[in-house]
Amino acid sequence: LDITGQLPPRHSSIRVALDCMCSSEQLLGDSLCFLHHPDDKLPRDRSSFLLRTLCKCSCLDVEKVACWVQKLVKSAWLFLPQSHHYQLTVLPSSQSCRFQLTSTSQTSIYTEMTFAVQQ
Repeated sequence: LDITGQLPPRHSSIRVALDCMCSSEQLLGDSLCFLHHPDDKLPRDRSSFLLRTLCKCSCLDVEKVACWVQKLVKSAWLFLPQSHHYQLTVLPSSQSCRFQLTSTSQTSIYTEMTFAVQQ
């Protein structure tokens, strides 16, 4: 919500820039700073890969984010024990992630993830 309590325009632009994560890396120990970590420890050009995957120019692109999350969920589903009892179907959507789970008894569950960014 914006400062007036209203939803922002549907196609608002969210600028993306890489931030230094060195202090978080020291505290958490499981994150790598894209800006300052030695290149031999990071996959080659990982920061620009993330920007290309999730952004259009330097702005977050909701369609690219939705596509990326859909692919991640679909890939991860195969490793969950529930995958033996439910079939996952990714439903068409460019602004959110919609999924259908169908059990072996043909009972269906529908779920949808929408994305929001807090300023």
